[in-house]
Amino acid sequence: MSAIALTRIHSRTRELAPGFIVSLIVAAAATFLSEHYGAPVMLFALLLGMALNFLAGEGVCKAGIEFTARTVLRIGVALLGMRITLEQIAGLGWKPVALVVTLVVVTIGVSVIAAKLLGFQRLFGMLTGGATAICGASAALALAAALPNHPQKERATLFTVIGVSALSTMAMIVYPMIANWFSLSPQMAGIFLGATIHDVAQVVGAGYSMSTETGDTATVVKLMRVAMLLPVIVCAAMVTRMQGADTGGKRPPLLPWFAVGFLLLACINSTGWIAPAVQGTVNDLSRWCLVVSISALGMKTQLKELASVGIKPILLMVGETVFLVVLVLLLLRWGF
Repeated sequence: MSAIALTRIHSRTRELAPGFIVSLIVAAAATFLSEHYGAPVMLFALLLGMALNFLAGEGVCKAGIEFTARTVLRIGVALLGMRITLEQIAGLGWKPVALVVTLVVVTIGVSVIAAKLLGFQRLFGMLTGGATAICGASAALALAAALPNHPQKERATLFTVIGVSALSTMAMIVYPMIANWFSLSPQMAGIFLGATIHDVAQVVGAGYSMSTETGDTATVVKLMRVAMLLPVIVCAAMVTRMQGADTGGKRPPLLPWFAVGFLLLACINSTGWIAPAVQGTVNDLSRWCLVVSISALGMKTQLKELASVGIKPILLMVGETVFLVVLVLLLLRWGF
């Protein structure tokens, strides 16, 4: 490697280090609070990040915060692929797969239509609908990375992440009660919880609070929803290409590199060659990347901007969540 290249790398590292380190500290604090108070780590990361939003203005931290909110986010999304195996999906048979595909397609479609009716861009409906239908904050961040640049995109992404985190926490408490009220069997309860709760951690918490069988089933169904992230990202990238753009007029690749990484890791994980310790390490790294990047995203957003979203986006997300619950209960009743 030439001396010029080394100098550039050193210079770039020094430029990015302050913002990245601050984001890492915020993520560590959010993790500590989450472990001690039981609330979603994503929510703590956002709130702590927003409290430090003055760092994202002009200053030494700006470049590193921008890098963390974009590149580290994409790395975290790619590493999510290590949670999926084809064997896990095949073990439940074709009906849960059909249920997951149906609910993701229908929920995103309805969300796009509802967003348009409420006066928002269709892409906002795709963002909130994808977060609701797939895997909460992780899906929101992944879709935001694939969708076209827009002056309001970061605020919309932040609002979506806060919304799904709050709704997931409520769902972890309320949805097991709904499963008991409908007298669902342990497996059916697991399918219901895995198909409706937004974030993976809340699915695990709700499922295993009912029984081991329910928790195991809920986790696998949830991972099947996570697997739907790839085709939805591809669709988002195609929409971006068709719209032409990016603020610079340059079309992004049809398949973003982080989506390719997600697919490759899922395939590798399905071979069974990966040791559990390696899987655990990659999953922890993915989680840290997402928490660190969302801390940076929080720092980039002004609270007053978030407060100005109004009641309509809240109604949209609550409506999407209720629609998903009703849709899953109907599909289960029809024999899925």
